[in-house]
Amino acid sequence: MAERPTRERLRAAHGRTIPDVIGPDLRVLFCGINPGLYSGATGLHFARPGNRFWPALHRGGFTPRLLDPTEQWELLDYGLGITNLVGRATARADELTDAELRAGGEALVRNVTRHRPRWLAVVGVTAYRTAFGRPRARIGRQEEQVGGAGLWVLPNPSGLNAHYSVITLAEEFRALRTAV
Repeated sequence: MAERPTRERLRAAHGRTIPDVIGPDLRVLFCGINPGLYSGATGLHFARPGNRFWPALHRGGFTPRLLDPTEQWELLDYGLGITNLVGRATARADELTDAELRAGGEALVRNVTRHRPRWLAVVGVTAYRTAFGRPRARIGRQEEQVGGAGLWVLPNPSGLNAHYSVITLAEEFRALRTAV
């Protein structure tokens, strides 16, 4: 388990980027909105305690056990990866501009085209709507593809998203897992 960052480290993480967890032959590339300050400080995706990505991933059937963010590179063994729409860490996703999200969507298309995962799963419907100009998009499978990959939109697993519990998030992840 990663050491909890100090307040100073969290403040210093603003604007930092963290590397993608990506490789060849991925079944699913998960795409977050952007790293939070906790992730920026630790260099780990979905690292903040209270973020429900890792429990939803496990409960949704993608991993045989609950992984800790420090084990993120093990995802490649399961044919899974992680990237972000916008690379810079912020305290909240609403600090991002629409222009940043749209530019992130364009970069994501290039990334998916280059790495060729079978599925792209964007976690965060509001960010997806803005990044891809799909104002009516809903959670679930999308009709279009991105860079040749099937496209699925999942709810944002942040603890700030009160519309979904770990259980209901896991149900959405499981629906994707079934389709994969």
